[in-house]
Amino acid sequence: MPIPKSDKIWFNGELVGWDDAKIHVLSHVVHYGSSVFEGMRCYETPKGGACFRLKDHINRLYDSAKIYRMDIPFERDELSQAVLDTIRTNDLKACYVRPIAFRGYGELGVNPAPCPVEVVIAVWEWGKYLGPEALEKGVSVRISSWNRLAPNTMPSLAKVGANYMNSQLIKMEALADGYAEGIALDTSGYVSEGSGENIFMVKNGAIYTPSTGSSVLPGITRHSVISLAESLGYRVTTRPIPRESLYIADEVFFTGSAAEITPIAEIDHIQIGSGARGPVTEALQNAFFGVVEGHADDNYNWLTYV
Repeated sequence: MPIPKSDKIWFNGELVGWDDAKIHVLSHVVHYGSSVFEGMRCYETPKGGACFRLKDHINRLYDSAKIYRMDIPFERDELSQAVLDTIRTNDLKACYVRPIAFRGYGELGVNPAPCPVEVVIAVWEWGKYLGPEALEKGVSVRISSWNRLAPNTMPSLAKVGANYMNSQLIKMEALADGYAEGIALDTSGYVSEGSGENIFMVKNGAIYTPSTGSSVLPGITRHSVISLAESLGYRVTTRPIPRESLYIADEVFFTGSAAEITPIAEIDHIQIGSGARGPVTEALQNAFFGVVEGHADDNYNWLTYV
């Protein structure tokens, strides 16, 4: 389905009409994938719309830009305020937020330095990434034939557009084979992540997730789930995870700004646990949505109200 249009997009410091937010076809980003971006959600709460971990998302955007020697021509506080202004202008209570900085129209060569850095913030209504029923029933996934990038090839700590060509291969392969999503392994054969999600497994009451050494993006929802799990009394360990550990886990679930906390019902047609959402996943979902939807205390100061 096409992206549902909102009224305005923030484009290099100005609010322009949705259909007027355009770039030149010879912009550097079109040819070389030279963009850094974020995906975050604004949730509707009893106190109004609230962005989830806005500051952390903006900080990661600048971290990604620093790795790629990209100077964003706005201060962090300016972009944070621009996110709130864009949501308010579009009169949205709950939405997905996409800030992106990219190399625009200039010279067309591998060296991006002569091209200007442009910044856009778009917001739109977006439901559950893997479907609303997935939060309870879980999804069917496969181990992808495509590995995540090797260290020192493309930096996995940066959230950049070019990295998602790898994600597209993982996702398209999974969909073509009748699965909702794919799980990539790292170059050593250990579990890495989904095409756009981090992954956790539960075994004997303990929670495990791959370390950043397995070429995973250090997800903000991932970090939030670790914090919530520890507050609920669970032990969380980051370590290399063999593929077969997923098959014999009690529970496996994805996390991400889009996926939120989505249980995995089966992997490679092997049922995981009961074949639906398990008790640990449910407890984490309840804790997470309690905070982001304003029904529980925000002890972590994760919410920024619009």
